[in-house]
Amino acid sequence: QVQLVESGGGLVRAGASLRLSCAASGRSLSLYAVAWFRQAPGKEREFVAIVAGNGYNTDYADSVKGRFTVSRDNAKSMVYLQMNSLKPEDTAVYYCGAHRGLGSIRPDSYEYWGQGTQVTVSS
Repeated sequence: QVQLVESGGGLVRAGASLRLSCAASGRSLSLYAVAWFRQAPGKEREFVAIVAGNGYNTDYADSVKGRFTVSRDNAKSMVYLQMNSLKPEDTAVYYCGAHRGLGSIRPDSYEYWGQGTQVTVSS
């Protein structure tokens, strides 16, 4: 029903910035909240940020608040995650997920996922 593809990851130094993109196809993206999650080696998938279908309502994990910004462009079927002041502890595979309606911070409630993009931050 919904296909998602992440891009924009890479290897950067601490303090640098990256912008991740999530390209969607299938059903109208405006029907879905889209969230970013990340998973580091040996750890569970962790909520990062979410944006509602209308692009207005957002929420962030405390660990990234003030550094990351999530946005979306439904006309282009794109969702973005701007990451500034990156830290080594941000190193993880980053995934976008689509959730019909209001969305959730629980990864097990999402039906649609991208393949992930690797972000590595060196000290």
